[in-house]
Amino acid sequence: MNERIGVLSLEGTDHDPYRFLRQLGCEVIRVQQREDLIDIQGLIMTGTGNKAKNLGQPGLGDRIKELAKADFPIFGLGAGMVLLSKESPGQGNDRLGLMDLTVTKEPMAGRTEAYLSIPALGLTPLKAIFNEAPYIQEIAPNVGILAEYNGKIVFVRQGNMLAGAFHPEQTEDDRIYRYFLDIVNGQI
Repeated sequence: MNERIGVLSLEGTDHDPYRFLRQLGCEVIRVQQREDLIDIQGLIMTGTGNKAKNLGQPGLGDRIKELAKADFPIFGLGAGMVLLSKESPGQGNDRLGLMDLTVTKEPMAGRTEAYLSIPALGLTPLKAIFNEAPYIQEIAPNVGILAEYNGKIVFVRQGNMLAGAFHPEQTEDDRIYRYFLDIVNGQI
């Protein structure tokens, strides 16, 4: 494949998809400052400590917003999903506000393993790991639901942006990353 995919790597990030991306033939760029966003084809934001106020170097958050306006592929997982949301009660202004969704204040309790039916990924359910995960409470009409768990929205798509409440890097299934790379390559 040879895509250059950035992974937002700030203090508190502990769930990185490097292994999967490298196995899929991607060059992985650790994004810590604005300049790291040059010449990448997609951005994954993941972890437990990512907050908009902690976006590191000056201009990093602004550059991510500029890329999103240009329909750049961005995937937020866990705290990355919170960063992408327009609203997140109890989170203050700790978000970029790029996706038309509201994330809950109260996370799902504990660590949960579930199998999600995601038609976009095929017939085989995807194993999902939720770690005290917030979920999506509300979406705008321009946001498509890709998966739900126990009546809660946990995976969505808006244009070239994805957001998920789970951590696929804690499983052995790479389909979620393949799906993102299909978006990067303009195949879906």
